[in-house]
Amino acid sequence: MNKHIGSDFDDFLSEQGLAEEVSAAALKRVIAWQIAETMKAQSVTKKALAERMHTSRTAIDRALDQDDAGMTLATLASAARALGQRVEVRLVPDREEIRA
Repeated sequence: MNKHIGSDFDDFLSEQGLAEEVSAAALKRVIAWQIAETMKAQSVTKKALAERMHTSRTAIDRALDQDDAGMTLATLASAARALGQRVEVRLVPDREEIRA
């Protein structure tokens, strides 16, 4: 019998010791996507964003690469600021604590 039947994906990730890593990667992907969408909405090119951030277009390419696990939240926050936005990260109660 499969012990994961009836459990949810979060439980599986926790059991495998991957929950924090997956959560951080997902957060970075969402922020990178939001930056790209804001750039489209504001008609800001990668070159223009690089100039606003005083960096290279290559750095912008890396910031917008949703698969670049090495991209820091600080860099994404800097890109957001250059677009008149801010990144907000907050703590929320763990689902396990809510159940108790």
